[in-house]
Amino acid sequence: MKILVLNCGSSSIKYQLFDMKKEEVLAKGIVDKIAMKGASLTNKRIDGDKAYLYGEIIDHQAGIEYIIGVLISKEHGSLKEISEIQAVGHRVAHGGEAFNKSEFINDNTIYEIEKCIELAPLHNPANLSGILAMKNLLPEIPQVATFDTAFHQSMPDYSYIYAIPYSLYKKYGIRRYGFHGTSHKFVAQRACELLNKNFEEQKIITCHLGNGASITAIKNGKSMDTSMGLTPVEGLMMGTRTGDLDAGALTYIMDKEEIGVKKINTLINKHSGVLGVSGVSSDMRELEIASKKGNERAKLALKMYYHRVKKYVGAYAAIMEGVDILIFTGGIGENDDNLREKVSRSLSFAGLEFDTEKNKGVMSKDMIISKENSKIITMIVPTDQKLLIPKHTFYILKIILKIFPKKNSQKKTTFFLIFIKKFSPKMPFFLMFFIKKFFSKNAVFFNIFIKKFFSKNAVFFNVFYKKNFLQKCRFFLIFSKKIFSKNAVFFNVFYKKFFSKNAVFF
Repeated sequence: MKILVLNCGSSSIKYQLFDMKKEEVLAKGIVDKIAMKGASLTNKRIDGDKAYLYGEIIDHQAGIEYIIGVLISKEHGSLKEISEIQAVGHRVAHGGEAFNKSEFINDNTIYEIEKCIELAPLHNPANLSGILAMKNLLPEIPQVATFDTAFHQSMPDYSYIYAIPYSLYKKYGIRRYGFHGTSHKFVAQRACELLNKNFEEQKIITCHLGNGASITAIKNGKSMDTSMGLTPVEGLMMGTRTGDLDAGALTYIMDKEEIGVKKINTLINKHSGVLGVSGVSSDMRELEIASKKGNERAKLALKMYYHRVKKYVGAYAAIMEGVDILIFTGGIGENDDNLREKVSRSLSFAGLEFDTEKNKGVMSKDMIISKENSKIITMIVPTDQKLLIPKHTFYILKIILKIFPKKNSQKKTTFFLIFIKKFSPKMPFFLMFFIKKFFSKNAVFFNIFIKKFFSKNAVFFNVFYKKNFLQKCRFFLIFSKKIFSKNAVFFNVFYKKFFSKNAVFF
């Protein structure tokens, strides 16, 4: 199976084409400066071939058309025809409380992503543009969304609720969501795979340290706490973000500087962090150079950065009542041996024995950097969020394809995907269960019924859908929540008693 992964930004689209049989990247690239002068596409193929295209790319749909064009081109392509792409996976920044895992994209998924735009105004609109563009260009290709916030939905309420009036949480969804979830989950699972340990039996602290940075406490396979909050500003000191800051300091600055919400938002997101303190750069490498030359503010910024990381690592070790594995990932975590040593040695009291020689000079490589007899294993695990997206997409597509026999599966799968998009905004797994139980035994009947009825009654079907299901969707969801959540056993018994005896009638 070949899967195209898209990561759409406000003016760019990063993409990778995966062959899931070999789990390798066939091609990757970026469409840059969308709706701007000098728009371009850069494509790199697995064999080293590179292509550079320039043109007028007015929106995300035009950008995706460029991507498809280069992927199937005779000179620079990796595909013979576009039909080889069997699914598209999207990275989506914010899923709110609606999604705790990757999701098949249907109308309801799109609606929920739209609802989260207020929570991620810089990212969700761009992510959504990519989804809608692909839906317009290739409507029959299934799409799956992987959310940065999804992994953290397992956090307990005492971890994610802010100490503000509870009514504000209920009214506006103001709570801690966390980000970098795909990265934290990927490196934690990868570490357990390398160590031959059960992911669901470990206490793990993952440090995703880059220009944006966060730390997560993972206990028994679930996120228990994470440093980022409602937005990516909370938590660690970052390249240009403040991290944790007294809300009173913000109102004080706004009063003294006579600035409004937009300017204070720019200040805490773009002009703070190590850049704001050092006055040198948001790049840790440049700070270290400046520090060695005697720049006192650069030294201060580095000390503050290390202190904040140590503080969160120690806190998470406490809330999990111990730690088995400490992981460093991200641009800084994977490449800064000085930071890894300083943070790791802060846990020496808990039995972490750090190996300076193993750590020295290691960059972006799977590596254990603690000694063999250390009570806490410390590791470098390069993050690969993009691989997690196609894996999730592949998994969801496998579930769908398993429902139908391989014979005539293309036609049935296409119908099934359309059916879910139209009728199953909230109940895909219920539908899958029902179809597995009934249609797997009645595939021939099902196929004949569709051919006989729907091919001739497409107009009627469309009108019927518009007249009835659009208006009754909310009722259906309320009904399903009220009846099926409490009556799963009844439904199962009813199915066995009725449908097993009345299959012919049905």
